[in-house]
Amino acid sequence: MTSTGIRLHAPAPGWSIEADVVVVGSGVAGLTAALRCDAAGLRTVVVTKARLDDGSTRWAQGGIAAALGEGDTPEQHLDDTLVAGAGLCDEDAVRLLVTEGPDAVRRLIGTGAHFDESEAGGLELTREGGHHRRRIAHAGGDATGAEISRALVEAVRARGLRTVENALVLDLLTDAAGRTAGVTLHVMGEGQHDGVGAVHAPAVVLATGGMGQVFSATTNPSVSTGDGVALALRAGAEVSDLEFVQFHPTVLFLGADAEGQQPLVSEAVRGEGAHLVDAAGERFMVGQHELAELAPRDIVAKGITRRMQEQGAEHMYLDARHFGAHMWENRFPTILAACRAHGIDPVTEPIPVAPAAHYASGGVRTDSRGRTTVPGLYACGEVACTGVHGANRLASNSLLEGLVYAERIAADIADRHGEDGSHARVPSPVERPDRPAHPLLAAEARFAIQRIMTDGAGVLRSAASLETAADRLQRLHSDARDALDAHGKTAEPGVDTWEATNLLCVARVLVAAARLREETRGCHWREDRAERDDAAWRRHIVVRLDPDRSLAVHTTDTPDFPPT
Repeated sequence: MTSTGIRLHAPAPGWSIEADVVVVGSGVAGLTAALRCDAAGLRTVVVTKARLDDGSTRWAQGGIAAALGEGDTPEQHLDDTLVAGAGLCDEDAVRLLVTEGPDAVRRLIGTGAHFDESEAGGLELTREGGHHRRRIAHAGGDATGAEISRALVEAVRARGLRTVENALVLDLLTDAAGRTAGVTLHVMGEGQHDGVGAVHAPAVVLATGGMGQVFSATTNPSVSTGDGVALALRAGAEVSDLEFVQFHPTVLFLGADAEGQQPLVSEAVRGEGAHLVDAAGERFMVGQHELAELAPRDIVAKGITRRMQEQGAEHMYLDARHFGAHMWENRFPTILAACRAHGIDPVTEPIPVAPAAHYASGGVRTDSRGRTTVPGLYACGEVACTGVHGANRLASNSLLEGLVYAERIAADIADRHGEDGSHARVPSPVERPDRPAHPLLAAEARFAIQRIMTDGAGVLRSAASLETAADRLQRLHSDARDALDAHGKTAEPGVDTWEATNLLCVARVLVAAARLREETRGCHWREDRAERDDAAWRRHIVVRLDPDRSLAVHTTDTPDFPPT
């Protein structure tokens, strides 16, 4: 691994903290890693972009998948995951997930998370798309993520972990040998620290979540701007499978021009028996897949999109009127409230739904212990690509992946820390280079990027649409680069310009990978390459950022990841 030397334009750090490990992100992955590191005696600092409970985890409705039910086994969970992953899952990674998953969920319960129970007193489990058994544990009906977030945040505060909230991470610091030496970050608002500073640590855990804000309509919160993937690329790390963005099939349709975070209608609603219908009330998923509405998400999203195209419609409907008021109020109170807030009552009328960007199956490439290709840099949760999801994430495997791999990362950091003595040496970062620097985009470029990506790299893709998207993104990149190279000028450093710059970085990688993959597989749907091509494309696309800011793209020889 060779560092690019590229960093965002930002003021020099005006303050610093020393630690053994810094965890960036406060979802299920980040807080689990932080709690485990703290329990191992490591000086742990948690950095998060908003408040501790403002990440994607608290928006997760459906639940967490694990073989916890009677008659279910990790092997069956593995089989369902491999099918959903469309030939690109790393089987060893999946086996690790499903085998260690049940105990990880039990430890989460031990941390204080309360899941819904059946009348018999055990966990109440439901089904979601792609699962052949009821193995989804949920909380508060449809508020699983909020409950998990609550429990973990309370545990972090009870242990007195040092946290830095409202902090946007900027870049990775490295020492003279190229090993991780911490991060730079910008703290927004008043507090103990303000402005640009640094956390010096020999281990950095990226748990920054997804990049859904690269599209106009998404279920992701506004903070999901791909910051972790962009940071890793600038640090010289490899990312993989970024073309596989899962579009959730059933997102509340708020109009063709709706932008930003959209309300999710959980797959668990279909798991409990809701039907997808068109305006005439016809169930169009029946006959398309053995599981009908409970097929894997890519199949359902394609089924909805095809029907919309056939009928010239902007959306389809999810019909769960047969649930009745009692079930809606008790099983899905959050979704019921969101629908009613937008003038729709699911008790008496079908819900208008359409696909929207939801989950990135790809990310920073890691091994089975969460290690990236940069020494000392780890990644877990949605920012990471562990090989578990392949070409399409199986419903509710994301929270489980965050749990399992966060625990494995903490164990690896503790092991390495122990080898170095009671307190590992805090490395000295090398001086900040003046150049090459990553040119900053103006804040308004965010909306241009979102429109480009939605038009050219959304649910439906083709060589022509992707070429147009690539050209338009390259113009944004070139204009900013040329201004910097010719005049030393760039947009004013700030949260909005840093976020826009990160979005452009991940958008370019996503489009480059999508153009290269000339097939349809999982949630990557090429209209001009409608068939899956295992002979040519049962392999991963890996991307790296070169020091001249160009992208180095290559494919693996097999579906297995090379070692980090």
